[in-house]
Amino acid sequence: MQTNNVTDHQTNNELAGLVLGFLAISAFSVTLPATRLAVTYLDPTLVGLGRSLFVAIPALCLLILMKASLPTRRQWLGLLVVMIGVVVGFPWLTSVAMQNVSGAQGGIVVSVLPLFTAIAGALMTGQRPSVGFWLMALLGSGLVLIYLLWNGQGHFQGSDLVLLGASVLCAIGYAEGGRLARELGGVEVISWALVLSIPLSIVPVIHAWSIDALQAPWQAWGGFFYVSIISQWFAFMFWYRGLALGGVVRVSQVQLLQPFLTLLVAAILLDETITLLMMLFAMAVVMTVALGRRMPVHQRPLRLTN
Repeated sequence: MQTNNVTDHQTNNELAGLVLGFLAISAFSVTLPATRLAVTYLDPTLVGLGRSLFVAIPALCLLILMKASLPTRRQWLGLLVVMIGVVVGFPWLTSVAMQNVSGAQGGIVVSVLPLFTAIAGALMTGQRPSVGFWLMALLGSGLVLIYLLWNGQGHFQGSDLVLLGASVLCAIGYAEGGRLARELGGVEVISWALVLSIPLSIVPVIHAWSIDALQAPWQAWGGFFYVSIISQWFAFMFWYRGLALGGVVRVSQVQLLQPFLTLLVAAILLDETITLLMMLFAMAVVMTVALGRRMPVHQRPLRLTN
């Protein structure tokens, strides 16, 4: 009876993790099109690093209101990894790359994130995915890479490589953040990481600021505010909680849906065309998500912090 209760609890946690993960990915799917809008008129360093600086003080105020305990030395080291991966590295590199890449193209490049996150999660959190799970992860990510090569006439562009590098950093930040969220909570993880980034971001942002930025159209500033408030803060609260509940390896597969949600957003915000080929690849990747969801993943018992 006790074994059944433990199993039911783990199943409920996994389902809740997947739901939170999907909500976060839906929000993240707007990030690259919004970044594209912003960097069309604003300096990429201002967009890439300024977004974290913009919400760092509100994040600190929230931590004070929550009376959050200071992280331990070991947790600070983990938060440093999160900060480098998802607060500084990924936002800045994607802002640089999105000057030369469409929103749809960028979304497809970074769709290798589920594979990178699954690898980082397995190495960093002790989870043991089955062979079938890895095959589905490789198949889904492989489909994305095939599309990218097809669309690029057999080669990657320089900006594609920058986005791939950003994806590696982001995956490590995702995995470490998911591990820390079990101890600190999702809100605390991203908020402490934002606070930690202040000394690293403030000088480059001040240097990148120009009075001409005030002349940028509202669409550019709308994109900046979105990637700051939603992409860099609120969505991560759901994401890290979801990773903690459902496991990094399992929940990371929801990311396979992100590039195709991004295609839809890019069509609406940037008036980009969604082709039949994109839709066919979307259907194929969604099938790998569904199949991967059924594959066993062994993980350690969860000890969650509210």
